[in-house]
Amino acid sequence: MDRFTVAVISQTPNPQQTIYAAMHQDYAEGFVAHERDKWPSEEKAGQLVITNLLKGGRGHYGPLEHPQMVLNIGWFPHSTMQQIRTHRVGVSFDVQSFRYTGSRILDVASGKQAVEEVFYLRPLGFYSDRQGKKYEYTAEQRQQDLDWCLAASHRYQTRIDQGFSEEHARGLIPFDIRQHWVMSANVRSLMHLLDLRWKADAQLEAQKMCEVIWPHFQAWVPAIATWYEENRLKKARLAP
Repeated sequence: MDRFTVAVISQTPNPQQTIYAAMHQDYAEGFVAHERDKWPSEEKAGQLVITNLLKGGRGHYGPLEHPQMVLNIGWFPHSTMQQIRTHRVGVSFDVQSFRYTGSRILDVASGKQAVEEVFYLRPLGFYSDRQGKKYEYTAEQRQQDLDWCLAASHRYQTRIDQGFSEEHARGLIPFDIRQHWVMSANVRSLMHLLDLRWKADAQLEAQKMCEVIWPHFQAWVPAIATWYEENRLKKARLAP
């Protein structure tokens, strides 16, 4: 959907083995790092994690907090950043600041960038509010909103030209300017985020963010992702 992008910056290698080692140290007499040559394969470690930590509703999630993935998330609206930052247990963020990144707004005003490259508007179609009232977002309404974003960019440029600071002028721009951020999370906190923001009643853009994160999670911890998909995905269960 749209321009939404998620890229992996870095990730713990062999994450399922890492979880296994943490789990194994809980009850092992020996020093597990010295027994690395005896560890199960990455694939087998994933299955042992499922069997001993997750299967049957055991919910022993502590060892899943060790492997980390660092993601670069881009072109999402500011409102999505606000929604996910609420759930920051085990998650860290470095977020693009509108105090230092106003040049793109000036580019919209001058015609160097398209409005929708910098501002986000929902697609045309039918929506409902929180009370279930349905409405249509029409092409005419959307064009009016695009015109408003362009006018706001011109107003921003005027205030900058008048000597206003960026943090003062930014108060004039539409709320859902696009924003990039770097986010680090562990296996447990990523599942927590997916539980809360990939539910059917989560806001559309947050659901789309989870959708774009998901293939990276699958590739990183395939056994755990398969278990999650079968047992928790979009089931609105209480997040671990």
